[in-house]
Amino acid sequence: MNFSELPEFSKEFKRFSKKYPSLSEDLGELKKVISTVPLGTGKHSAILVAAEKTKIIKARLFCRYLKGSSLRIIYAYCADVETVDFMELYSKNEKSREDAIRIKEYLKGKI
Repeated sequence: MNFSELPEFSKEFKRFSKKYPSLSEDLGELKKVISTVPLGTGKHSAILVAAEKTKIIKARLFCRYLKGSSLRIIYAYCADVETVDFMELYSKNEKSREDAIRIKEYLKGKI
């Protein structure tokens, strides 16, 4: 499984990494989970968009420094080429929903 990041995600990840030092390790754990179950399971993930080749998934990214709380991560899974593109990272106390415009722009480039 190949993982990549959009520039916006990298910027958000860097900002959150300053607040939460364990974030890079926590993302590594999420990558292991995504490698085995790319579409997520249970109540901790949801498919937002199910296009023909690409699925956009919102999942919880558990961070040890948040003590039980979690961040939200949006990623795109392309099953035919086995790639995951991380699109957005946000906290529910800063932002209530994912960036729909960013998702639409991403899908325009993929279709």
